Amino acid sequence: MINREDMLELTRRMTPSRTSFTRVAGGYMEPDGEIDESFNVNFLNLSEAEKEKNLAIAKAVPFAATNVNLRSYAFGDGAEQRKMRQLLYGMRECGLKNDALLYTFYELVGARYRSREPYAILVFHDRYDVPVKASDKERQGESEEVYEYLIGAVAPLVGEYEPGRPVCGFLYPAFADRSTDDTHVAIFQADPEHKIPVFEELFLTR
Repeated sequence: MINREDMLELTRRMTPSRTSFTRVAGGYMEPDGEIDESFNVNFLNLSEAEKEKNLAIAKAVPFAATNVNLRSYAFGDGAEQRKMRQLLYGMRECGLKNDALLYTFYELVGARYRSREPYAILVFHDRYDVPVKASDKERQGESEEVYEYLIGAVAPLVGEYEPGRPVCGFLYPAFADRSTDDTHVAIFQADPEHKIPVFEELFLTR
């Protein structure tokens, strides 16, 4: 189960003035899953308008209704899932600066996502200094740990290279009890009644 307060702790900071996002990368995909174009930029170099657009997409994942639209799952332990976790580790550890890893990720998603229209795959990287709870006055202002994570989202295009609201996504590693949980992943579905099981297929043992 996901604790709503954990997610709110993350999303409160997802504003242009408070964000600690380091990079955003994405692939613009053809309906058949082929990569059309890609981008990879330092988040701080975006204009204020672009920051707001991208933050709205990223925030849609952790801000979704917990345990309804956003659910926690144990990451699969099969051979394919172990490879997938290694890929996510690599993407996270390089801070999204390795385009080869990102292209591999886009191709894996594109092979599973079914669409009649072009769409975008977006990945965000963040490092969050988790503060000590205020009740611990002696250590107030210090960090408990650094939670380094990725948010991924798939969004239909609403204009030329203009992603709309995400239809599915993920948060990895999971954030539980204000701490990193790399054995779990939170998966987002905009419409839980009609799932788009891309990330379930990639991350979970079937």
